[in-house]
Amino acid sequence: MPMSLAPSFPRLLRLALAGFALLALGACGFHLKGATPLPFQSIYTNINLDSEFGARLRRTVTANSPSTRFTDRRQEADVYLHQIAESQNLRQLALDADGRVEEYELNLQFQFELLDRQGHVLLPPTTLYSVRELPYNDRIVQAKESEIDRAFKDMRNNLIDQILRRMSSPEVQAAYANAADRPIVPMPDDTVRSNQPQAGPASVRP
Repeated sequence: MPMSLAPSFPRLLRLALAGFALLALGACGFHLKGATPLPFQSIYTNINLDSEFGARLRRTVTANSPSTRFTDRRQEADVYLHQIAESQNLRQLALDADGRVEEYELNLQFQFELLDRQGHVLLPPTTLYSVRELPYNDRIVQAKESEIDRAFKDMRNNLIDQILRRMSSPEVQAAYANAADRPIVPMPDDTVRSNQPQAGPASVRP
C-alpha cells in the first residue's frame, strides 16, 4: 500500500503548488499588463465607489498603483477623475424571417476627464466605447436576460481597464508633471453619482 501511494505524492504536491499560485494570481488579478503606476498619490472621483463598478475601479487602481489612494474630499486629492456621462443601449441587430430577434447589439459609453487640484486639464473629456453582439433565442428569454446582464458587467470591467490605461499613459504623466502649462477650466460639480444605468428584462424584446 505505501508503495502504491508514493508515486502520487509529487503529483499532489504539484497540484497544491499550482493552487497556491492561482490564489496568488487571484489576489492581484486586477493588475493590467501595460499599465504603469500613476504619477499622483491621491484621487477623488464622483463615481460611486460603493457600487460594483466603483469598487472594482478602486481595486484595479490599487493593484496597479499601490501608492495611490482614493479620498472622500476633492480638495484633498491631487486629481479629480470626473465622470461626465455614461449610457448603455440594447438594440436589435438582426431579425429572422418571422420578424423575431436573432441578435442584439450591446453598446456602452463612458465619458470622463481628469483634472488636477487647480483645474488644470490632464486628460480632456474622453469617451470610451464598448460594443458586443449577442445571439438571442426567444425560447430562453430569462437565460438570455442574465447573459445580457453579465455581458454589460464584463463591458464595464473593460471600460475600467481602459480608464486606468488612459490615466497611466505617458501623455497624462507628462501633463501632470507640467500641469502649470495645461489649460485650466472651472472645477465641475463633485457630487457622487448615486446610480448607473442597468440592463433589465424590460430592455429585451423578442
